[in-house]
Amino acid sequence: MNIGAPGTLVRMGVLALLWGSGFLWIKLALTGLPPVQVTVIRCALGAAVLLVLSRRAGQRLPRGRRIWGRLLVAAFFCNALPFALFSIGELTVDSGVAGVMNATTPLWSLLIGLSIGTERRITALRVGGLVLGFAGILLIFAPWQKSGLLGWGTLALLGAGLSYAVAFAYMGRKLVGQGGPIAISAAQLLTATGLSALALPFDAAPAGPLNVTAVIAVVVLGIFGTGVTFYLNYRLIADEGATSAATVGYLLPVVSVALGAVVLGEELGPRVLAGMAVVLLGVALTRYVRSSASKSISSPSCQPSPSVSRS
Repeated sequence: MNIGAPGTLVRMGVLALLWGSGFLWIKLALTGLPPVQVTVIRCALGAAVLLVLSRRAGQRLPRGRRIWGRLLVAAFFCNALPFALFSIGELTVDSGVAGVMNATTPLWSLLIGLSIGTERRITALRVGGLVLGFAGILLIFAPWQKSGLLGWGTLALLGAGLSYAVAFAYMGRKLVGQGGPIAISAAQLLTATGLSALALPFDAAPAGPLNVTAVIAVVVLGIFGTGVTFYLNYRLIADEGATSAATVGYLLPVVSVALGAVVLGEELGPRVLAGMAVVLLGVALTRYVRSSASKSISSPSCQPSPSVSRS
């Protein structure tokens, strides 16, 4: 695999643009739809896309209570819960900041690994990256300032990153290698649709009346930002290797911040920009492991992050 090859760079760029724009589409969808409705529609459309693609690939939905029980857990922590939390968070927090919080998943993953004793590749560099990453989060939200960004929206975004980390830890043990990856992900998103629908009676009121922008945004989010992008990520892993897929995760915050500024006019002060840079540096350090072996979690359907590649 040559990560510098033009074809690979184009694939990575397209995937980063489609997936990184998800935070913009969430923000636009929330102008006329409440958070849980956005989540349900997103999961349903993503599942529909993957069902079609899995059929074309000759992959069938899994059978058996055991695998569906595991999919229930994965769908909750990897789709239903974080998708809803990102939508809730973006009610009060800019889409660019939400994109950066998505990139904190490797920090949570390492912290969970340290807590339960499964993370054995501990180095001073990785621990330093963990400390640096969370310091960057504090710098972004500045809880010591009255004008800081700390609030319920912030906690929701951090909760989404933590939920992804829990999902990755679980799926790495229970779902990898369990059938065709596209069909498994279609089943997972179908399950997430049902789980999200259970929360519809408790959904918040939308920011405004239903409008064309919100409808288009949630359709694009579901079809392209969820279904198509997972398939592209799967193809990138299969054709180019896990390194390319992991690299895309580092591009997502850049895309989300740029689109938020250009399309929505979101303003980011020097402190927030510095905090974003510190977070990404910390994440990069936590992912540094001196090992040539790489194991890719390509079967479950989750948002990409630098943690998508396991060394």
